[in-house]
Amino acid sequence: MLSLSSLAFRVPITMTETRFPDSLVETGGGSILLLVLDGLGGLPHPETGLTELESARTPHLDALASRSSLGMMVPVLPGITPGSGPGHLSLFGYDPIAHQVGRGALSALGVGFDLAPGDLAVRLNLATLDGEGRVTDRRAGRPSDEVGRRVVGMLRDALQPPGGVELFMHHEKEHRAVLILRGGEFREEVQDTDPQEVGVPPLPPRALIPEAGPTEEVLTRLLGQARDVLRNEERVTGVLARGFASFHGFPSLEERFRLRGVAVARYPMYRGVARLVGMESAGEPGTDEEAVALLQRVFGEYDFHFLHFKAPDARGEDRDFEAKVRAVEEADALLPSIEALQPEVLIVTGDHSTPAGMGTHSWHSVPVLLHSRWGRPSAGEFGETVARAGDLGTFEAKHLMSLALAHAGRLRKFGA
Repeated sequence: MLSLSSLAFRVPITMTETRFPDSLVETGGGSILLLVLDGLGGLPHPETGLTELESARTPHLDALASRSSLGMMVPVLPGITPGSGPGHLSLFGYDPIAHQVGRGALSALGVGFDLAPGDLAVRLNLATLDGEGRVTDRRAGRPSDEVGRRVVGMLRDALQPPGGVELFMHHEKEHRAVLILRGGEFREEVQDTDPQEVGVPPLPPRALIPEAGPTEEVLTRLLGQARDVLRNEERVTGVLARGFASFHGFPSLEERFRLRGVAVARYPMYRGVARLVGMESAGEPGTDEEAVALLQRVFGEYDFHFLHFKAPDARGEDRDFEAKVRAVEEADALLPSIEALQPEVLIVTGDHSTPAGMGTHSWHSVPVLLHSRWGRPSAGEFGETVARAGDLGTFEAKHLMSLALAHAGRLRKFGA
Protein backbone atom coordinates (compact mmCIF):
# COMPACT_ATOMS: atom_id res chain seq x y z
CA MET A 1 0.00 0.00 0.00
CA LEU A 2 1.29 3.48 -0.86
CA SER A 3 1.94 5.73 2.09
CA LEU A 4 0.58 9.27 2.28
CA SER A 5 4.11 10.62 1.91
CA SER A 6 4.77 8.62 -1.26
CA LEU A 7 1.53 9.89 -2.78
CA ALA A 8 2.45 13.46 -1.89
CA PHE A 9 5.74 12.97 -3.69
CA ARG A 10 4.46 11.24 -6.81
CA VAL A 11 1.27 13.06 -7.72
CA PRO A 12 2.07 16.79 -7.72
CA ILE A 13 5.56 16.64 -9.24
CA THR A 14 4.62 16.46 -12.92
CA MET A 15 1.90 19.07 -12.60
CA THR A 16 4.22 21.42 -10.74
CA GLU A 17 7.03 20.99 -13.26
CA THR A 18 4.69 21.58 -16.19
CA ARG A 19 3.20 24.80 -14.82
CA PHE A 20 6.07 26.02 -12.67
CA PRO A 21 7.21 29.14 -14.59
CA ASP A 22 3.75 30.54 -15.27
CA SER A 23 2.92 31.86 -11.80
CA LEU A 24 6.40 33.25 -11.22
CA VAL A 25 6.84 35.27 -14.40
CA GLU A 26 7.30 39.02 -13.98
CA THR A 27 6.60 41.73 -16.50
CA GLY A 28 9.74 43.30 -17.91
CA GLY A 29 13.28 42.03 -18.02
CA GLY A 30 15.79 41.32 -20.73
CA SER A 31 15.40 40.08 -24.29
CA ILE A 32 15.82 36.40 -25.19
CA LEU A 33 17.17 35.05 -28.49
CA LEU A 34 16.88 31.32 -29.20
CA LEU A 35 18.99 30.05 -32.11
CA VAL A 36 17.95 26.53 -33.09
CA LEU A 37 20.37 24.57 -35.25
CA ASP A 38 17.91 21.87 -36.24
CA GLY A 39 19.13 18.33 -35.56
CA LEU A 40 22.31 19.64 -33.93
CA GLY A 41 23.15 16.62 -31.80
CA GLY A 42 25.19 13.82 -33.34
CA LEU A 43 27.21 10.69 -32.70
CA PRO A 44 30.99 10.15 -32.78
CA HIS A 45 32.54 9.41 -36.14
CA PRO A 46 33.99 5.85 -36.02
CA GLU A 47 37.43 7.05 -37.11
CA THR A 48 37.82 10.24 -35.06
CA GLY A 49 35.52 9.74 -32.10
CA LEU A 50 34.14 13.26 -32.67
CA THR A 51 30.55 14.23 -33.41
CA GLU A 52 29.62 16.52 -36.29
CA LEU A 53 29.55 19.54 -33.95
CA GLU A 54 32.89 18.58 -32.43
CA SER A 55 34.40 18.02 -35.90
CA ALA A 56 33.32 21.42 -37.20
CA ARG A 57 35.57 24.47 -37.07
CA THR A 58 33.42 26.83 -35.00
CA PRO A 59 35.61 29.66 -33.66
CA HIS A 60 32.63 31.91 -32.88
CA LEU A 61 30.61 29.25 -31.08
CA ASP A 62 33.71 28.19 -29.16
CA ALA A 63 34.42 31.77 -28.10
CA LEU A 64 30.82 32.20 -27.00
CA ALA A 65 30.94 28.89 -25.11
CA SER A 66 33.94 30.14 -23.14
CA ARG A 67 31.64 32.86 -21.73
CA SER A 68 28.51 30.73 -21.31
CA SER A 69 26.86 27.94 -19.34
CA LEU A 70 26.75 24.57 -21.11
CA GLY A 71 24.63 21.48 -20.69
CA MET A 72 22.68 18.72 -22.40
CA MET A 73 18.93 18.51 -22.96
CA VAL A 74 16.58 15.54 -23.27
CA PRO A 75 14.00 16.69 -25.86
CA VAL A 76 11.06 14.69 -24.50
CA LEU A 77 11.92 11.73 -22.24
CA PRO A 78 14.89 9.33 -22.15
CA GLY A 79 14.79 7.00 -25.13
CA ILE A 80 11.96 8.87 -26.89
CA THR A 81 12.76 10.11 -30.40
CA PRO A 82 10.97 13.43 -30.99
CA GLY A 83 9.47 14.84 -34.13
CA SER A 84 10.14 18.47 -34.95
CA GLY A 85 6.86 19.60 -33.39
CA PRO A 86 7.43 18.12 -29.92
CA GLY A 87 11.11 19.11 -30.09
CA HIS A 88 10.28 22.78 -30.62
CA LEU A 89 7.36 22.87 -28.21
CA SER A 90 9.77 21.69 -25.52
CA LEU A 91 12.17 24.49 -26.36
CA PHE A 92 9.32 26.99 -26.05
CA GLY A 93 8.49 25.73 -22.54
CA TYR A 94 5.56 23.44 -23.34
CA ASP A 95 5.45 19.88 -22.03
CA PRO A 96 5.37 17.89 -25.30
CA ILE A 97 3.42 15.07 -23.66
CA ALA A 98 0.66 17.36 -22.38
CA HIS A 99 0.62 19.54 -25.53
CA GLN A 100 0.53 17.17 -28.48
CA VAL A 101 -0.07 18.33 -32.04
CA GLY A 102 0.26 16.62 -35.39
CA ARG A 103 2.72 17.75 -38.01
CA GLY A 104 -0.08 18.58 -40.41
CA ALA A 105 -1.43 21.39 -38.22
CA LEU A 106 2.05 22.90 -37.92
CA SER A 107 2.49 22.77 -41.68
CA ALA A 108 -0.87 24.43 -42.30
CA LEU A 109 -0.18 27.21 -39.81
CA GLY A 110 3.30 27.61 -41.27
CA VAL A 111 1.99 28.43 -44.74
CA GLY A 112 -0.42 30.94 -43.22
CA PHE A 113 -3.59 28.87 -43.54
CA ASP A 114 -6.29 29.80 -41.02
CA LEU A 115 -7.31 26.48 -39.52
CA ALA A 116 -10.82 26.16 -38.09
CA PRO A 117 -12.09 23.73 -35.46
CA GLY A 118 -12.81 20.40 -37.10
CA ASP A 119 -10.28 20.83 -39.92
CA LEU A 120 -8.00 17.89 -40.62
CA ALA A 121 -4.49 18.88 -41.70
CA VAL A 122 -2.14 16.35 -43.31
CA ARG A 123 1.55 16.74 -44.04
CA LEU A 124 2.47 15.38 -47.48
CA ASN A 125 5.81 14.25 -48.85
CA LEU A 126 6.17 14.42 -52.62
CA ALA A 127 7.78 11.05 -53.33
CA THR A 128 9.04 8.80 -56.11
CA LEU A 129 7.27 5.47 -56.65
CA ASP A 130 8.39 2.89 -59.22
CA GLY A 131 6.15 1.09 -61.72
CA GLU A 132 5.23 -1.49 -59.08
CA GLY A 133 4.17 1.18 -56.62
CA ARG A 134 7.21 0.84 -54.37
CA VAL A 135 8.84 3.88 -52.77
CA THR A 136 12.25 4.58 -54.29
CA ASP A 137 12.76 8.07 -52.84
CA ARG A 138 10.68 9.38 -49.91
CA ARG A 139 11.56 12.99 -50.82
CA ALA A 140 11.54 12.77 -54.64
CA GLY A 141 15.12 14.02 -54.81
CA ARG A 142 14.23 17.18 -52.85
CA PRO A 143 12.68 18.98 -55.86
CA SER A 144 13.02 22.71 -56.33
CA ASP A 145 10.29 24.94 -54.95
CA GLU A 146 9.26 25.68 -58.54
CA VAL A 147 8.68 21.99 -59.27
CA GLY A 148 6.98 21.50 -55.91
CA ARG A 149 4.54 24.35 -56.51
CA ARG A 150 3.72 23.07 -60.00
CA VAL A 151 3.00 19.55 -58.79
CA VAL A 152 0.91 20.73 -55.85
CA GLY A 153 -1.07 22.96 -58.21
CA MET A 154 -1.79 19.95 -60.44
CA LEU A 155 -3.02 17.96 -57.47
CA ARG A 156 -5.11 20.79 -56.07
CA ASP A 157 -6.90 21.19 -59.42
CA ALA A 158 -7.43 17.47 -60.02
CA LEU A 159 -8.34 15.88 -56.68
CA GLN A 160 -12.05 15.33 -56.15
CA PRO A 161 -13.15 15.01 -52.50
CA PRO A 162 -16.60 13.58 -51.70
CA GLY A 163 -19.61 15.87 -51.61
CA GLY A 164 -19.71 18.34 -48.76
CA VAL A 165 -15.94 18.21 -48.19
CA GLU A 166 -13.67 21.15 -49.04
CA LEU A 167 -10.06 20.46 -50.01
CA PHE A 168 -7.17 22.90 -49.67
CA MET A 169 -3.58 22.16 -50.65
CA HIS A 170 -0.47 24.28 -50.31
CA HIS A 171 3.18 23.77 -51.15
CA GLU A 172 5.59 24.28 -48.24
CA LYS A 173 9.19 23.78 -49.31
CA GLU A 174 10.96 21.39 -51.68
CA HIS A 175 9.19 18.01 -51.24
CA ARG A 176 6.85 19.19 -48.50
CA ALA A 177 3.18 20.08 -48.89
CA VAL A 178 0.08 20.20 -46.73
CA LEU A 179 -3.47 19.03 -47.34
CA ILE A 180 -6.43 20.40 -45.37
CA LEU A 181 -9.89 18.80 -45.36
CA ARG A 182 -12.93 20.65 -44.06
CA GLY A 183 -16.60 19.79 -43.78
CA GLY A 184 -16.59 16.19 -42.57
CA GLU A 185 -16.44 14.27 -39.30
CA PHE A 186 -12.69 13.87 -39.59
CA ARG A 187 -10.45 12.20 -37.03
CA GLU A 188 -6.67 12.34 -36.72
CA GLU A 189 -6.24 8.76 -35.51
CA VAL A 190 -5.05 7.45 -38.87
CA GLN A 191 -1.85 5.54 -39.69
CA ASP A 192 0.80 7.47 -41.64
CA THR A 193 1.29 6.16 -45.17
CA ASP A 194 5.03 6.96 -45.15
CA PRO A 195 6.78 3.60 -44.57
CA GLN A 196 10.00 5.42 -43.54
CA GLU A 197 12.00 3.18 -45.90
CA VAL A 198 12.43 2.51 -49.61
CA GLY A 199 11.73 -0.64 -51.60
CA VAL A 200 8.26 -1.10 -50.15
CA PRO A 201 4.86 0.36 -51.12
CA PRO A 202 3.25 3.16 -49.11
CA LEU A 203 1.23 2.03 -46.13
CA PRO A 204 -2.55 2.34 -46.31
CA PRO A 205 -4.14 5.23 -44.35
CA ARG A 206 -5.62 2.75 -41.86
CA ALA A 207 -8.04 4.01 -39.21
CA LEU A 208 -6.60 3.40 -35.73
CA ILE A 209 -10.00 3.70 -34.05
CA PRO A 210 -13.45 2.85 -35.46
CA GLU A 211 -14.49 6.52 -35.45
CA ALA A 212 -11.74 7.27 -37.98
CA GLY A 213 -13.20 4.89 -40.56
CA PRO A 214 -14.80 7.64 -42.69
CA THR A 215 -11.52 9.57 -42.65
CA GLU A 216 -9.71 6.46 -43.90
CA GLU A 217 -12.16 6.16 -46.80
CA VAL A 218 -11.71 9.78 -47.90
CA LEU A 219 -7.91 9.63 -47.68
CA THR A 220 -7.72 6.31 -49.54
CA ARG A 221 -9.75 7.85 -52.34
CA LEU A 222 -7.67 11.04 -52.55
CA LEU A 223 -4.28 9.30 -52.37
CA GLY A 224 -5.34 6.96 -55.16
CA GLN A 225 -6.35 9.94 -57.27
CA ALA A 226 -2.97 11.58 -56.57
CA ARG A 227 -1.14 8.51 -57.88
CA ASP A 228 -3.15 8.67 -61.11
CA VAL A 229 -2.53 12.40 -61.55
CA LEU A 230 1.24 12.01 -61.10
CA ARG A 231 1.67 8.83 -63.11
CA ASN A 232 3.50 10.54 -66.00
CA GLU A 233 5.70 12.82 -63.90
CA GLU A 234 9.43 12.23 -64.18
CA ARG A 235 10.32 12.29 -60.47
CA VAL A 236 7.29 13.09 -58.30
CA THR A 237 5.08 10.05 -58.91
CA GLY A 238 3.26 9.78 -55.61
CA VAL A 239 2.63 11.34 -52.22
CA LEU A 240 3.11 10.04 -48.69
CA ALA A 241 0.73 11.27 -45.99
CA ARG A 242 1.84 11.77 -42.39
CA GLY A 243 1.20 13.85 -39.31
CA PHE A 244 -2.62 13.82 -39.35
CA ALA A 245 -3.86 16.55 -37.04
CA SER A 246 -7.15 18.01 -35.90
CA PHE A 247 -6.71 21.65 -34.97
CA HIS A 248 -6.89 22.98 -31.42
CA GLY A 249 -5.26 26.05 -29.94
CA PHE A 250 -2.58 26.32 -27.25
CA PRO A 251 -2.06 28.97 -24.57
CA SER A 252 0.32 31.56 -26.00
CA LEU A 253 3.79 32.65 -24.89
CA GLU A 254 2.29 35.97 -23.90
CA GLU A 255 -0.41 34.32 -21.78
CA ARG A 256 2.03 31.99 -20.05
CA PHE A 257 5.33 33.87 -19.94
CA ARG A 258 4.40 37.52 -20.74
CA LEU A 259 6.62 37.34 -23.82
CA ARG A 260 5.86 38.84 -27.22
CA GLY A 261 7.53 36.44 -29.60
CA VAL A 262 8.67 36.51 -33.20
CA ALA A 263 9.84 33.66 -35.45
CA VAL A 264 12.42 33.89 -38.23
CA ALA A 265 12.50 30.62 -40.15
CA ARG A 266 12.89 29.62 -43.79
CA TYR A 267 10.65 26.57 -43.59
CA PRO A 268 6.91 26.96 -43.04
CA MET A 269 6.58 24.13 -40.51
CA TYR A 270 8.76 25.97 -38.01
CA ARG A 271 6.82 29.19 -38.51
CA GLY A 272 3.76 27.04 -37.87
CA VAL A 273 4.85 25.67 -34.50
CA ALA A 274 5.83 29.23 -33.50
CA ARG A 275 2.44 30.53 -34.61
CA LEU A 276 0.77 27.77 -32.58
CA VAL A 277 2.11 29.36 -29.39
CA GLY A 278 1.31 32.90 -30.44
CA MET A 279 4.51 34.10 -32.08
CA GLU A 280 4.36 36.41 -35.07
CA SER A 281 6.28 35.61 -38.24
CA ALA A 282 8.88 38.12 -39.39
CA GLY A 283 8.56 36.99 -43.00
CA GLU A 284 9.78 34.25 -45.32
CA PRO A 285 13.56 34.42 -45.77
CA GLY A 286 15.06 32.48 -48.65
CA THR A 287 18.47 31.83 -47.07
CA ASP A 288 19.96 31.76 -43.59
CA GLU A 289 21.74 35.02 -44.37
CA GLU A 290 18.39 36.60 -45.22
CA ALA A 291 16.98 35.17 -41.98
CA VAL A 292 19.68 36.93 -39.95
CA ALA A 293 19.06 40.19 -41.83
CA LEU A 294 15.35 39.86 -41.12
CA LEU A 295 16.06 39.24 -37.44
CA GLN A 296 18.21 42.37 -37.36
CA ARG A 297 15.29 44.43 -38.72
CA VAL A 298 12.76 43.26 -36.12
CA PHE A 299 15.04 42.83 -33.11
CA GLY A 300 14.00 45.01 -30.20
CA GLU A 301 10.31 45.00 -31.13
CA TYR A 302 9.80 41.72 -29.28
CA ASP A 303 10.82 40.04 -26.01
CA PHE A 304 11.49 36.56 -27.44
CA HIS A 305 13.21 35.92 -30.78
CA PHE A 306 13.26 32.45 -32.37
CA LEU A 307 15.78 31.97 -35.21
CA HIS A 308 15.83 28.62 -37.02
CA PHE A 309 18.49 27.06 -39.27
CA LYS A 310 17.44 23.83 -40.99
CA ALA A 311 20.61 22.64 -42.77
CA PRO A 312 22.25 20.51 -40.01
CA ASP A 313 19.11 18.35 -39.77
CA ALA A 314 18.72 18.01 -43.54
CA ARG A 315 22.33 16.96 -44.02
CA GLY A 316 22.07 14.52 -41.12
CA GLU A 317 19.01 12.95 -42.75
CA ASP A 318 21.06 12.67 -45.95
CA ARG A 319 23.55 10.54 -43.96
CA ASP A 320 26.29 12.96 -44.99
CA PHE A 321 28.59 13.52 -42.00
CA GLU A 322 30.88 16.02 -43.73
CA ALA A 323 27.96 18.01 -45.15
CA LYS A 324 26.45 18.30 -41.68
CA VAL A 325 29.85 19.50 -40.41
CA ARG A 326 29.84 22.18 -43.11
CA ALA A 327 26.28 23.18 -42.21
CA VAL A 328 27.35 23.77 -38.61
CA GLU A 329 30.35 25.78 -39.82
CA GLU A 330 28.11 27.92 -42.02
CA ALA A 331 25.89 28.66 -39.03
CA ASP A 332 28.96 29.56 -36.98
CA ALA A 333 29.97 32.11 -39.61
CA LEU A 334 26.68 33.95 -39.05
CA LEU A 335 27.02 34.07 -35.28
CA PRO A 336 28.87 37.43 -35.04
CA SER A 337 25.95 39.20 -36.73
CA ILE A 338 23.58 37.55 -34.25
CA GLU A 339 25.72 38.37 -31.21
CA ALA A 340 25.95 41.99 -32.36
CA LEU A 341 22.27 42.38 -31.45
CA GLN A 342 23.32 41.96 -27.81
CA PRO A 343 20.33 40.11 -26.40
CA GLU A 344 20.42 39.71 -22.62
CA VAL A 345 20.07 35.96 -23.11
CA LEU A 346 21.38 34.08 -26.16
CA ILE A 347 20.75 30.34 -26.41
CA VAL A 348 22.18 28.02 -29.07
CA THR A 349 20.88 24.46 -29.23
CA GLY A 350 18.88 21.99 -31.34
CA ASP A 351 15.38 20.60 -31.19
CA HIS A 352 16.69 17.02 -31.37
CA SER A 353 19.68 15.01 -32.57
CA THR A 354 20.01 13.87 -36.18
CA PRO A 355 23.20 11.78 -36.32
CA ALA A 356 24.47 11.37 -39.87
CA GLY A 357 25.28 7.76 -39.12
CA MET A 358 21.60 7.08 -38.45
CA GLY A 359 20.11 9.35 -41.11
CA THR A 360 17.10 10.21 -38.98
CA HIS A 361 16.03 11.88 -35.74
CA SER A 362 17.24 10.09 -32.62
CA TRP A 363 16.61 10.02 -28.88
CA HIS A 364 20.09 11.27 -27.96
CA SER A 365 20.39 14.35 -25.79
CA VAL A 366 21.23 17.69 -27.40
CA PRO A 367 24.01 20.16 -26.48
CA VAL A 368 22.88 23.57 -25.28
CA LEU A 369 24.75 26.85 -24.78
CA LEU A 370 23.18 29.60 -22.67
CA HIS A 371 24.89 32.98 -22.62
CA SER A 372 24.04 35.77 -20.19
CA ARG A 373 25.86 37.91 -17.67
CA TRP A 374 24.92 35.30 -15.05
CA GLY A 375 26.53 32.27 -16.72
CA ARG A 376 29.05 29.86 -15.24
CA PRO A 377 31.56 29.06 -18.00
CA SER A 378 33.27 25.68 -17.87
CA ALA A 379 34.90 25.08 -21.27
CA GLY A 380 36.47 26.84 -24.24
CA GLU A 381 34.55 25.05 -26.96
CA PHE A 382 31.06 23.84 -27.83
CA GLY A 383 30.40 20.15 -28.28
CA GLU A 384 28.66 17.18 -26.71
CA THR A 385 31.60 16.03 -24.59
CA VAL A 386 32.24 19.35 -22.84
CA ALA A 387 28.52 20.12 -22.62
CA ARG A 388 27.94 16.95 -20.59
CA ALA A 389 30.20 18.37 -17.88
CA GLY A 390 28.74 21.89 -18.02
CA ASP A 391 27.02 23.98 -15.40
CA LEU A 392 23.51 23.25 -16.66
CA GLY A 393 23.85 19.48 -16.34
CA THR A 394 21.36 17.32 -18.23
CA PHE A 395 17.73 18.40 -18.07
CA GLU A 396 14.44 18.05 -19.94
CA ALA A 397 14.14 20.59 -22.73
CA LYS A 398 10.80 21.89 -21.43
CA HIS A 399 12.78 23.56 -18.62
CA LEU A 400 14.90 25.62 -21.01
CA MET A 401 12.33 28.42 -20.96
CA SER A 402 12.44 28.79 -17.18
CA LEU A 403 16.24 29.01 -17.38
CA ALA A 404 15.97 31.65 -20.10
CA LEU A 405 13.43 33.64 -18.08
CA ALA A 406 15.59 33.46 -14.97
CA HIS A 407 18.71 34.64 -16.79
CA ALA A 408 16.64 37.46 -18.35
CA GLY A 409 15.46 38.63 -14.92
CA ARG A 410 11.87 37.64 -15.62
CA LEU A 411 11.19 35.18 -12.76
CA ARG A 412 10.44 36.12 -9.17
CA LYS A 413 11.54 34.07 -6.18
CA PHE A 414 9.58 30.93 -5.38
CA GLY A 415 8.13 30.85 -1.88
CA ALA A 416 8.88 32.88 1.20
